[in-house]
Amino acid sequence: MAYARNRKRIMMSESICGICGRPVDMSLKAPDPMSPTVDHIIPINKGGHPSDMNNLQLPHWICNRMKSDKLIDQTIQAKPSKRSVRLSCDWKNF
Repeated sequence: MAYARNRKRIMMSESICGICGRPVDMSLKAPDPMSPTVDHIIPINKGGHPSDMNNLQLPHWICNRMKSDKLIDQTIQAKPSKRSVRLSCDWKNF
């Protein structure tokens, strides 16, 4: 319950990706890679609290996916992914 409530608050109050720093278009829906989602800043499996507002942030879906279960410092130092994501597709039709 606490996570769902805090997730809703994040989605309503934030508009900038906490990972890449670019604006998030809140009108986009999954499976669009640029759609909004909620990320645990410190992953749960690394001791992060699952529903604490201080451990939640708004990222793009693709940014969250690339971060995975890493800490943000590890993400910045990681090599760019060789995996290609099609951003040119009109994901709104899915």
